[in-house]
Amino acid sequence: MNLLNHEVLLELFQAYYLLFVMCMFLGTFAVTFYLIPKVLWVSKEKNLMAEVVGRSAHSTETPSFGGVAFYITLIMVLALIQSLRLNYVGGHLIGAITILFMVGLKDDLVISTARIKLFGQIAAACFLIFSPEMHLSTLNGFLGIYEIPEILGLLFTGFLIIALINAYNLIDGIDGLAALVGIVICTTYAVVFYIYESPYYLLISVSLGGILSAFLRFNYSGGERKIFMGDSGSLVVGLLLAFLSIKFLVMPPYLPMIREGFSTSNRFLFVACILFIPVFDTLRVILLRLLKGDSPFSADREHTHHILLDLGLSHKKAGIFLASLNLLVIGAFSLLSYRWSNLWLTFLVVAMYGAMFLMFYLLKKNSLVRMEIKEAEEDRRKEPEEERFQETEDRSPGTEEEKCHVIMHNGLGQGIKVERPKNIQGSKFKVK
Repeated sequence: MNLLNHEVLLELFQAYYLLFVMCMFLGTFAVTFYLIPKVLWVSKEKNLMAEVVGRSAHSTETPSFGGVAFYITLIMVLALIQSLRLNYVGGHLIGAITILFMVGLKDDLVISTARIKLFGQIAAACFLIFSPEMHLSTLNGFLGIYEIPEILGLLFTGFLIIALINAYNLIDGIDGLAALVGIVICTTYAVVFYIYESPYYLLISVSLGGILSAFLRFNYSGGERKIFMGDSGSLVVGLLLAFLSIKFLVMPPYLPMIREGFSTSNRFLFVACILFIPVFDTLRVILLRLLKGDSPFSADREHTHHILLDLGLSHKKAGIFLASLNLLVIGAFSLLSYRWSNLWLTFLVVAMYGAMFLMFYLLKKNSLVRMEIKEAEEDRRKEPEEERFQETEDRSPGTEEEKCHVIMHNGLGQGIKVERPKNIQGSKFKVK
């Protein structure tokens, strides 16, 4: 039996749907888990390490090429899924992923300019927005808007893709955060596409979840097996999350969900909750930079994960906290989406974003107070040391004769040979 034969593979997929999905998760997990040590070995042999800079959350040089394993696994997965011939968007997706992988890999090897990265993101977005299956032509009644002009739909889709790519890239600042949030988002989309009976997108969601789960094991490692996903990984994962989000928005109304009480007009709100942490963190840092008069693309330590680290949380605890917060927001919206109208749900989402702005404003103030107290304690500890050093300087001999006398006196009984010359005028001693 030829497993790569289209008819055989499709028959197995239809007969063992859930088992096929589970095998896809385990397969991508296993392939990524196998590839990452190979990438680690090459990185160390060629001394390709991420340097420690002022804003770095890590203290040792670490390879940042996890995206290489991501890309190889994804191409294998997409080639397999494409053989099912469930749709024709796979070719466009492979082209978009390849462009962003090359852009990210260049940035991991030698720092790329923002212009080059933006150009690559626009080129990758073009592969998707011109795909027939990614055509956004309606807002399904969100804010009372239904049909929109085609050119506006293309521009809006392109903006969402580029914004979500960068939003996910920005949260890749500490160990585990990007992977944990990505797993939460992938799991949510896997459930959504399973309910909406969209197997192709379900398989992509599950595969991406398997890749990130395998990567998490190495990203949390504290030894020589530690690795970062790098821009080659975060840009590709961000693209896939944007791809899944756009697909959910452009899907036709699903009658079983409408009968259950979920309005199609709530999809934009639901996506805002699914992508809560990346979107919130990006909006927050851009707003703060603009208020300070800085460029929205400037680097700083205003990200949510930086605040949690300053409060004393470890990388793992900060990542788990933010991923759990994302999951809590998704759960709250899911429970209320069947009971509340679109207007009330809009107020709910705005209130959740506003509450997070307020919470992290207070946490930031708390972290600043904590840092001031810590600096004051360090200054107090340094004062006695400086006083003792000054006292030693005051007591130290000032002339050459006094220094020689002290050396001779302290050296007696300690094996230092002191020789006194015949002419003792000037009281100079020669110490051997």
